[in-house]
Amino acid sequence: MTNNTLTAVPGIRVGHFTHLEGATGCTVIICPDNTIGGVDQRGGAPGTRETDLLRPIHLVNTVNAVVLSGGSAYGLAAADGAMRYLEANGVGYKSRSGFIVPIVPAAILMDLGLGDPAIRPDAAMGYAACEVASSDPVLQGSVGAGTGCRVGAMRGNALASKGGLGSASIEIGGGLIVAALVAVNAVGDVVDDQRQIIAGVRQPPGADGNEFANALEVIRTLWTNPPAAHVDQPVIPAENTVIGVVATNARLNKEQVTKVAQMAQNGVALAVRPAHTMYDGDTIFSLATGEIEAETTLIGAFAAEVMAQAIRSAVIHATSLAGIRAVRD
Repeated sequence: MTNNTLTAVPGIRVGHFTHLEGATGCTVIICPDNTIGGVDQRGGAPGTRETDLLRPIHLVNTVNAVVLSGGSAYGLAAADGAMRYLEANGVGYKSRSGFIVPIVPAAILMDLGLGDPAIRPDAAMGYAACEVASSDPVLQGSVGAGTGCRVGAMRGNALASKGGLGSASIEIGGGLIVAALVAVNAVGDVVDDQRQIIAGVRQPPGADGNEFANALEVIRTLWTNPPAAHVDQPVIPAENTVIGVVATNARLNKEQVTKVAQMAQNGVALAVRPAHTMYDGDTIFSLATGEIEAETTLIGAFAAEVMAQAIRSAVIHATSLAGIRAVRD
């Protein structure tokens, strides 16, 4: 079976926990030994853990796992479960005093508006996702961190499109691989490589023209004619985020892998319009497993391309859930 997902990078394992009743879940990416990590955060409403540690000026270079989770800030608890799993398996940073401390950066997205908001990813769900993590092709769609994702919910769930979790990979040549995994819960529309909308804000029933309303035009309308609401409400009602990981088997240092994360954010801008808004928490982690010597710009350029592919794959594979219709249904 051809593997065109994140686990095409040798040594990377991915596991999901999906809670359909709660319309939420989490996804764990477990790294091989000596994987270098970086991050780039651009959205205005992030929810993250251990991102300061990933800055090049800081001590720890390697990452043991990355957790992507629903549940808003509550979902950061899923990383506790990943830490417990890794500790139980003797994996983590070896402190001078002899303790093992697993390094598990995490990012969350807001999905409390779907399903049962009292059900949120917790340590038990994070642990369970680790237990099923494998190198098999990544299951995509309404699974894991993508379970409760939605796209273009500015007019409410009835006129939104179902988001989800997507993954893609590219072999550049000579065994060099760049891959991405992303949970797509964007404010804006998802567009194809011709800039045509494939998921986003829908037109109301009976409206003339295309199926999709165009998020930019909806934002313009909301800005110029804001709804009669409480004065403390935002003009653009949205609670969204794109969170993901790019990984490569290239040999990169911490500065270089951070640059790859920055360049991978260009893939978000290629596939989501608008991207990196004040209502998104767009955060991309990057991982380099260190097998093949490669140039940073080469890896970063393909990281942007594969991130855009993964975002489009997420909405194509998504299935309808909690009253939000998927584009393929």
